[in-house]
Amino acid sequence: MALEIGQIRHVALFSPRLEEHARFYADVWGLERVEERSDAVFFRGASAEHFLLSLHNGNARGLHHVAYSMPGEEAVRRAAAALKEAGVRLVEEPHPLDEPGGGFGLRFVDPDGRCIELSSGSSSHRLKRMAPHSICHVVLNTPNLDRITKFYTSVLGFRISDWSERQMVFLRTESKHHNISFNVAPHVSVNHVAYLVPGVDELMKAVSDMRKHGFEPGWGPGRHGPGNNIFSYFRDPFGYVAEYTSDIDYIADEAKHEPKTWPRSPESMDRWGGGPPSPELREAMTGEPDKGWA
Repeated sequence: MALEIGQIRHVALFSPRLEEHARFYADVWGLERVEERSDAVFFRGASAEHFLLSLHNGNARGLHHVAYSMPGEEAVRRAAAALKEAGVRLVEEPHPLDEPGGGFGLRFVDPDGRCIELSSGSSSHRLKRMAPHSICHVVLNTPNLDRITKFYTSVLGFRISDWSERQMVFLRTESKHHNISFNVAPHVSVNHVAYLVPGVDELMKAVSDMRKHGFEPGWGPGRHGPGNNIFSYFRDPFGYVAEYTSDIDYIADEAKHEPKTWPRSPESMDRWGGGPPSPELREAMTGEPDKGWA
């Protein structure tokens, strides 16, 4: 049975220095605090999602969970049954969520030990000021690309959009070119989180604002080959990599789409010719080994 998985709703990260980290995303990156708890801070952007990023108190950097949307409570329950039938371990059965905005969802663990949430509902809002709109995609590191690709395609129903040789795979759930990508690395870790802005003008304004705060891009502005999206990457003060991105491709005809294998060349990584990421950004993208809290 195909799971009815939509786009990413939010990403949750662990932070060893929660309050300082929260100030960066609120005061510099352009998000807005929506709720603060003793062990977590939640942020919203310009989309109707109640929040798109949460930071959770932890001893080391790592992924708390990635949340994907579903069309309703019954879709969540059907997903739970299908996951159990496939032998997937649920760490939270379908239930009302204790998250800002509420909602209904479940959580499970993928083969790399990452926690994934499938959820529906929650109260919505819309900001009137400029801010990153939503999570465009997340890139996660894996030591076993074939295993994780097979799980996300065969069990969860994701589709392969493109490859970057056998180093990266770009996966989609709907027509957007990718909302998750996996990159080969020595260990499981977070590579980066990409925040969607409406267009190139807003992206360049965000880059300018970051520079005013003393942050230079570690890569970009440029335009990727796979996905065709415009990008600019920054290393946040606590070791994560965050990307502003815009103008990503959408796949209009699913039946005719054939995944392309892109070469690992400077020309395909940045079609504008800006060169590779800085050594410091590459190191941050490798991330800390993440054994998974669940």
